[in-house]
Amino acid sequence: MPHSIPARTRVRVALSAGLASAALAMTGCAGVAGAGGPAEITFHMSKPEAIPYFRDLVQQFNTDQQDVRVTLDTASNLSAGFLRGNPPDVGLLNYNMEMARFMERGALSDLADLPVAERIRPDVQELVDQYATYPGRTSVLPYSVAAASVIYNVQIFEDNGLEVPTTWDELIGACETLLDAGVTPIYATFKDPWTVAQGPFDYTVGGMLDVAGFYEQLNAEGTEVGPDSAVSFQKDFAEPVARMNELLLYVNDDAESKGYGDGNVAFAKGEAAMYLQGPWALGEIAKTSPDLELGTFPLPVTDDPEDLKVRVNLDLALWIPEAGTDKEAARAFVEYLTQQDVMDDYNREFLGFGTTEDAAPAEDERILGMQEFYDEGKFYQGASRAIPLTIPVDNYIQALATGADPESTLARLDADWARVAFRE
Repeated sequence: MPHSIPARTRVRVALSAGLASAALAMTGCAGVAGAGGPAEITFHMSKPEAIPYFRDLVQQFNTDQQDVRVTLDTASNLSAGFLRGNPPDVGLLNYNMEMARFMERGALSDLADLPVAERIRPDVQELVDQYATYPGRTSVLPYSVAAASVIYNVQIFEDNGLEVPTTWDELIGACETLLDAGVTPIYATFKDPWTVAQGPFDYTVGGMLDVAGFYEQLNAEGTEVGPDSAVSFQKDFAEPVARMNELLLYVNDDAESKGYGDGNVAFAKGEAAMYLQGPWALGEIAKTSPDLELGTFPLPVTDDPEDLKVRVNLDLALWIPEAGTDKEAARAFVEYLTQQDVMDDYNREFLGFGTTEDAAPAEDERILGMQEFYDEGKFYQGASRAIPLTIPVDNYIQALATGADPESTLARLDADWARVAFRE
């Protein structure tokens, strides 16, 4: 649904734009504009639900200063733009393996001297480095983190006398209690492969393994990945997959025919107690049941509460290409975007967690259950997202959830990884 920036935000935007204008003068961008008018730059932001928000933000920025004019770009093909030497001047989007390829090839400029770079939490900046690095550069600045865990129906838990589980045994016990009461413990949507990968698979792997450490060792193995290598999917992921399959005994009987949209509606109607989805689902659930009381908790996969962690991804990250048309104008706009009030307002609106040391804490009750884990750095990036797109990992995981043999499926994943390593 279209929306405008709240009044509180518009006031801050106006103040921020004034600061940005001052920054432009200091960096010399006013001189770039010259008699020919303002410096023209493009700003690529493609998160669908946030496009109206940033469209208003860009309009406000353009209104409140005259040295730089920003054009919002929501549809360009990034790969094509970089290949043609005509990428957008500023990017703010999900950081994934595609963007990591551009970074490791030196296509993104160094932002280490920007004020915000010193404010980014080191453990959050490390999330970028887990994908790729470029010597001597800080090329990508985390802007917003999406934390994902188990979404649960507070009323159903209370009606059945359940506390939030913190161990595997407590989780299975809660599922059994719900089954005995005639309640579906977990709503699953196997029809859409990514939902199985993002939820049950990533949560169980991340709850049992050091995901970043595993992939660091796996990359070192290269073409040697297999049954005899120091680490491999078939060895290290066997136990987490077994746990995942045990957990999936407690999902709705029709999971194979249900997709993401079905899951949001069904969960909103109270058809299950738990849902393994990210914060992006909360807004969809609210469309059906705006007053439904929901909470979140990390999936316990071991019997040690100290192992509890939440899955995260860099929902939005900022970068400036080397081949941009006007780096100084782009940097001034990035400085505007990274003022703390502007960042906090975005995260408040879209249920994100801040990336800086001085970020405001979450306020929404639906995600507060993850705050302490995020604050303490107890988080991991999803294991399924660290695998090259040329490997159909989501389909493999979907097959695991619907009865495929774990040993042979994980062995195939090892073989695919070795094949891609050979080609690179």
